[in-house]
Amino acid sequence: MEVYTTEEQQVEVIKNWWKENGTSVIAGTVIGLVALFGWRYYNEHQQSSQEAASQAYNQLTQTLAKGDDAAFAQAQTFIADHKGESYSELAALQLAAAAVKAGKLDLAVAQLGQVVAEGDESVQPIAALRLARILGDQGKFDEALAQLGKISNDAFKAQVAEVRGDLLLKQGKPEEARDAYQAAADAGGLQASPELKLKMDDLALPAAATAGAPDA
Repeated sequence: MEVYTTEEQQVEVIKNWWKENGTSVIAGTVIGLVALFGWRYYNEHQQSSQEAASQAYNQLTQTLAKGDDAAFAQAQTFIADHKGESYSELAALQLAAAAVKAGKLDLAVAQLGQVVAEGDESVQPIAALRLARILGDQGKFDEALAQLGKISNDAFKAQVAEVRGDLLLKQGKPEEARDAYQAAADAGGLQASPELKLKMDDLALPAAATAGAPDA
């Protein structure tokens, strides 16, 4: 291994190395600094955008409480401007709920349908359940049941069965509705939905009907 014994030799070696590698070192440093500051800017920009979206969403929820056409239009603009973001999907759910209260079921169906089709998988089941209920209110039972069929998340198994029971009952199928409610209870639905027990009780056979028929 070559050893540089004098300061002059050491300085000369450094000069020669710098001539050969200085440009690449400077370029690498510049690239590194650009990447560093670029990443910081990106993070700050993302944080700023999220904060702005959060504030706008909070204001929107307050506006939707008015339930007028201007509020609905503002919500639709917000949803379009933030498409692909979680706030857009949450706003669509809020708009659908406000539309139902205002009797604008078609608007609610459109918003929920979009979330079911394009939303995050964590939000899709919620939208599908709400959409199924609204379609049931409109008498579109086949479409409502089809929406329930799209929900494969086991965490919503009890809710899906309960809504299916509601739809079957509206169609005048009490026995099938009872079976659906029982499936909901078996999936833990009684803990999450106090109304489920009442629905099951309403469909229970009267005591006289369960007693044996008198002997001939």
